[in-house]
This record gives sequence, structure tokens and C-alpha cells, in this order.
Amino acid sequence: MSTLLGIDIGTSGTKTLLVDGRGRILASVTVEYPCYAPKPAWSEQVPEDWWKAAARSIRLALAKARVKGRDVSGIGLSGQMHGSVFLDKSGKVLRRAILWNDQRTGVECDDITAAAGGRDKLIQRVSNPALTGFTAPKILWVRKHEPRVYERTAQILLPKDYVRYRLTGEYATEVSDASGTLLLDVRQRAWSKELLGLLGIDSALLPRVYESPEVSGKLTAAAARETGLVPGIPVVGGGGDQAAGAVGNGIVRRGVISATLGTSGVVFAHADSVETDPLGRVHTFCHAVPGKWHVMGVVLAAGGSLQWFRNTLCQDLVAAAKKKKVDPYELITADAARVPPGAHGLYFLPYLTGERTPHADPSARAAWVGLSNMHGRAEMARAVMEGATYAMRDCLEIIRGMGVPISEIRVSGGGARSKFWRSLQADIYRQPVWTVSSSEGPAYGVALLAGVGTGVWSSVPEACDATIRKVSQTKAAAGNVRVYDKLYPEYGQLYRSLKDDFGRIAKLQG
Repeated sequence: MSTLLGIDIGTSGTKTLLVDGRGRILASVTVEYPCYAPKPAWSEQVPEDWWKAAARSIRLALAKARVKGRDVSGIGLSGQMHGSVFLDKSGKVLRRAILWNDQRTGVECDDITAAAGGRDKLIQRVSNPALTGFTAPKILWVRKHEPRVYERTAQILLPKDYVRYRLTGEYATEVSDASGTLLLDVRQRAWSKELLGLLGIDSALLPRVYESPEVSGKLTAAAARETGLVPGIPVVGGGGDQAAGAVGNGIVRRGVISATLGTSGVVFAHADSVETDPLGRVHTFCHAVPGKWHVMGVVLAAGGSLQWFRNTLCQDLVAAAKKKKVDPYELITADAARVPPGAHGLYFLPYLTGERTPHADPSARAAWVGLSNMHGRAEMARAVMEGATYAMRDCLEIIRGMGVPISEIRVSGGGARSKFWRSLQADIYRQPVWTVSSSEGPAYGVALLAGVGTGVWSSVPEACDATIRKVSQTKAAAGNVRVYDKLYPEYGQLYRSLKDDFGRIAKLQG
């Protein structure tokens, strides 16, 4: 039976899965690495750390599953999107990679919009507006601020594609991750020669683009020695972490939506044709399913807001949880569950790192609004969870307004592991939510893509049908739905009321 490798190059670490030909997980290993912030709102990593973590996690996964390297028949790659790796003509990394959550490129986003002839024309060309997280403004920033680096640059890769280069020696990417560079003609599934020309970026700096299940290269002898595998194993295109995670959740048909509450929050909808929001509030990218697309809303600090709350205000609960040998989030959510919907009039805006959907505002900041002496930590916890979920509903409402059907919502991430947060999502989304049998996300999705690319399954939907099943449903409580329908509009008004203040505060922070 075939054994497949799925590798996800995440922001905090690399996860490697070994999966058999029936979709059963044989081993899961994660190797972590640091992230660097040389200046406020900057975020960088060392690409060599990704490669070392990938090679080590592969060796550990093989040992854990007691699988021989020669038994692996295909490899799929996923990773954090929008990052930028600058290589010279010998393949040497020229500087640390600038990551998806780096906010330094506001001026460059304005430059791109102007060069394209305005926001509307930019969306017409590449289906998305210019955002600070995307790759294109990072390229312009390096060209402007580090001209010596740019002059020596011979190739620019996304994070997972640097690991592909180390595995295969090939410069390659695929359509779902390339969509997040802002340089791909999403309709045509190819680099936008028009926009590249307007920005003065040489297309030779960009790798060849594949469909996600396509074989993009084969394992080299050098990589085989470092990983414990054997030369010649096919490596498929793979997918950006969101498209790959959607495959891992079975989001491969119209009407089935995923709501993933991890550090960030993502609402992901499959689309059979290109669907764009004229206001550019959600992303329209190529899907990892060949010939298909997806619409995606992103909340930058969804579960991350609760993580911040835990780390900043709940150290006593963390200590108590350690003694009880339970997850600290269990104690925090138990407190929150004792508070009625609406947290006694307390709101939380989850803009700890700015916001992407629907505001595209790097200056937005988090806030509790309505705080009084009647509120305690339990109300604050519930408000944080409600605020993050309201932000996810923002994404859903935009997608719904675009005419994309939402017949089923599948939840995943940390927000799906909590029974209370699943119920909260159902109440605020106003419809039932489902969990599925797979909880390994992008690494699992690209293992399935590797299976499609090597002939285990004939298509991505067939792979998902064969391996993923719905597990449990959480229904919305009618009374809570009525409460949240009254409270949700006020949540949206709070950002509009504070928007100008956020901008002034951001300038004071300097």
C-alpha cells in the first residue's frame, strides 16, 4: 500500500504526516523554530530553519511509524502563504524571509495600486487588492530599501517552495499559493505579465506554476540522504496552507464552507468559477482543486486573541491547569460559559495585529468596549471569544452577499476542539456547524494531493470522499441566535466609530 508524506511549513513549526493509501495517519511530528521581529510590526524567519525542520521531521516520522524511506510513494508540500525568499543565482538565501504577518509595506501597497491604475483595475487584473501581507509589496520594499539584495536576486520563492527547492532542486510553485503573491492572474491561473510589466518585476524571478496535484519535481540524492528517503520520489505542487487545509477538511464542492479558528481565523468557500468582491474585502484565489477557485476571508487574530488573553491575564489559571493536568483553555472557557450571551454588554474588537477582512486596516487595534465595574475576567473572556466569532461572521456575511451558497459549515482549529466555542460559533453563524474526522489540516490535505498526483486517487474530490467523514453536529440555540442577531450590528459599528482613532494611535506608536 502507498505511503504518502504531507509537510506543512507553518509559522511556528513544520508538521510532517505519514498517511497510508486509505488516508489513515501513521505518524505526526512537529519541529518548531523561532520568528524574528527586528522592528515593530516586522516579522521574519530564516529559510534554513524550515529546511532543517522539514528534514528532521521526516526522519522522526519515518522512525515513529516504522516506515522505510523506500516505501514513501509521494510528497505534498503546504506552508504559510505570502512570504518571500530571495535567492541568488547559486540558490543561496540573500536575507531572512519576510512573512505573511509583516506590516512594513503600506507605502508599497499604495504604489502597486497606483501603478495598476487604481484599486478597481488591480482587482480586475489579479482579483484582489494590494494588502501588506502579500508578496508583491515585499518585493517592492526590498527593491527600494535593500537594492544590493535585489540586484543579486535571481529567484523569489514562497516558503513551502523553498523547501521544494531543497528537496528537488526545482524552482516551482502552484496556483493556490501563487494567488497570494498578488502577481498571479487568478482567472488564467498564470503569472500576470501585464502587472509584472507595470511594476517592473522581471518574470524570470518567479518560478514555474503548476496545478496542486501535478508532479513538480523528484527527490534528489542529496535530499534523500538528509531525510532518510530515497531518490526519485515525486513531489507534487501542493498548496498554500489555507487551500491545503480546505482539502484536508473536504471543502472541494460548492456550498460546503470551512470556518477555521486557529491563531488566525479563516472562512473558506469553494467556487466553481471566479467570484470576486468588488470592494476587495475577501480574497479570491485559485483552489488546490484543478480548474477551481475559492473565496476566503481572513481574521488576523481570532484564536490568537484568546491566546493573548491567556498569556497576559490568566497566569493563575495556567498554573492551576498544570496542577490539574488539563489544558488552560478548559478553565478559561468554563468561566466564559457561565456568562450569558453578550457578556453583560461587553464587546471585544480582536484587532491585536490589525485586521484583514473586512477592513484591510493594519492600524486597527484591539479594544474592550463597554467595560464597567460589574465586569470580571469571565465576562472579558466571553467577550474575547464572541468578538473573534463576530469577526468570522463578517467574513461569512460578505461571502453570502456575493451569492456563494452556504449549505454546510465545517469547523476546525482550536475553536472546534472546544464544545463551548463550537456552540458559540453555531449561535453567531445562525446555523449548525460540523466537525470532520480529519484534524491535521494542511499537512493532511497535501498528503491527499500527493496521492492524487501519484495515482492513488483519480481526483481531489475522490480522495476527500474516500478519507474524510463528518463526525458531529452542533446546532444553534434559537434564543442565543436572537440575542446575537441584535448584538452583531453594534459590533460592526464600533470599528466604524473608532477607525480614525486607530489611525491616530498607530501614528503615535511610531
